[in-house]
Amino acid sequence: MTSAAELVRDFVNTYDVEDDTDDFASPAELSVWLHERALTAPGDRATDDDLTLAVCLREGLRGALTAGLLQGDAQEALEEALRALPLRVRLTPAGPGLAPLAAGVRGGLAAIAAAVARAQADGTWPRLKVCAEGTCRWAFIDASKNRSRAWCSMRVCGNRTKTRAYRARQHRTRPS
Repeated sequence: MTSAAELVRDFVNTYDVEDDTDDFASPAELSVWLHERALTAPGDRATDDDLTLAVCLREGLRGALTAGLLQGDAQEALEEALRALPLRVRLTPAGPGLAPLAAGVRGGLAAIAAAVARAQADGTWPRLKVCAEGTCRWAFIDASKNRSRAWCSMRVCGNRTKTRAYRARQHRTRPS
């Protein structure tokens, strides 16, 4: 079973910034992605409006994971997407939680919004981060003890960043 943080991470990573590839290039691909994660029923089909909403939610979450708190237009866009995905409080033997108010694709997207709340409640939300490498922006779960990881991969993105910084320092210290 996928944790709430893993679901949010996987959703944000449906767009690869570095390669400019989008798993949601069409409403049909959004439908397949949601169905593969048991967030929708087999017959549920996404529309162009659903796709627009999904991309807005995804990029709003990427921004929230990047900055911690969004401001201005980015904050308003994320809040507008979340308003389109109504949730209700559900009481279960495991405790209270949020559940989508609607079924179908909108319900599947609302389940992702509910996963954000679950990640906050279980303490994994602060561990969800976006790679600090500007060309990457990949979401990851920081499993380091002190929660200080900044890159999705030290070997790739961390190395790129540190190499650029080193070269910039060397360039500044060279005699003219």
